[in-house]
Amino acid sequence: MSDLTIRSIEAFACSADLKEPVAMGLGLVVKREAVVVKVTTEGGLIGWGEAHHARSPRAMETLINTTMRDLLVGMDASATTLAWQRVYVNQLATHGMGSASVTALSGIDMALWDIRGKAAGWPLYQLLGGQLRPIPVYAGGVSLGFQSPESLVEEARGMVESGYRAVKLRIGQGVAADVARIALVRETFGPDLEIFVDANAQYTMAQAAQVVPELERYRVGWFEEPFTPYAYRSYRDLKQLTSVPLAAGENHFTRFEFQRLLDEGSVRILQPDVSKTGGITEMMRIAAMGSASHLPFCPHSSITGISMSATLHLMSALPNAEWFEAELARGNGLRDELCDAPYQVDSDGFVRAREGAGLAVEVDEDYLHAHPLTAGPAFVPAGLAG
Repeated sequence: MSDLTIRSIEAFACSADLKEPVAMGLGLVVKREAVVVKVTTEGGLIGWGEAHHARSPRAMETLINTTMRDLLVGMDASATTLAWQRVYVNQLATHGMGSASVTALSGIDMALWDIRGKAAGWPLYQLLGGQLRPIPVYAGGVSLGFQSPESLVEEARGMVESGYRAVKLRIGQGVAADVARIALVRETFGPDLEIFVDANAQYTMAQAAQVVPELERYRVGWFEEPFTPYAYRSYRDLKQLTSVPLAAGENHFTRFEFQRLLDEGSVRILQPDVSKTGGITEMMRIAAMGSASHLPFCPHSSITGISMSATLHLMSALPNAEWFEAELARGNGLRDELCDAPYQVDSDGFVRAREGAGLAVEVDEDYLHAHPLTAGPAFVPAGLAG
């Protein structure tokens, strides 16, 4: 047994109420939730990760604290590829719980890479062969939701004044309402502001066909998730109707699902989430696949500063990485208080990975234990909101 042997794996489901709920296609977002993963080695090194809550944070916590723990405790924490393969062989390929197991593994894998960096004394980006560099950032996450065009402009104005040169608007409320918001943002801020849109898989093919001429008119940079992840034919048909690049990937799991996405050839912006798709180990594989097809890599950001820091370190090591998504929910303590601020936006609209060993974040365990999971869903479906 070595100092890098995994001694324990613990998961903690936690919640942070938002100061201002945000309406979007997924429902009314009233809080942020995450499953924080702590891996400890026999030598006392601690690694941190985030597994996406998957709208079932207690179930995700239990999966990690039972099945996943039993598979991986006793392994070498530095053997990330072998740990990934053990879970694949013993869980993903044979016993179901596919996407849930991948998401649980994502948080553990992230923590293992944090340990590798701490053991080496290197930041993750350096361990992955990258270097510290400026990465363009856009304002996204749980923000810029379904609201009046005037209110949306005021929210976006604060972001632009803070240094952001790109924003992502939420659509899926209805074509007329969606276009009204896009139009006023474009008219207010002019041609220099980059605008992306995200439908959160809420559009029908008819609605998407109706909206894409307006997206072209207002020079939208990409159209994210118009359809559900496996609506491959709809993506293929929509691509024939527009020059606006289609983006997807935050709800695709592992390189195996991304292989289908690449084979289809409809999606031109890849957006895997490090807390969902298989962790850092699998994100590197997916990015390499995308690079071979000359596709940009613009990862989706999740909830905590842990995964955001991991994403920035990853992007610093990937030649096809382009846009980092800043999660700007108001009052997200899991981003601002659980650990050190994962990034700072400069006046030119760029961010950089943090310096320091591993993920370069220090987790406040007192905050973690003081914010356990609270009752009720984080995303209240539209028909149940209020």
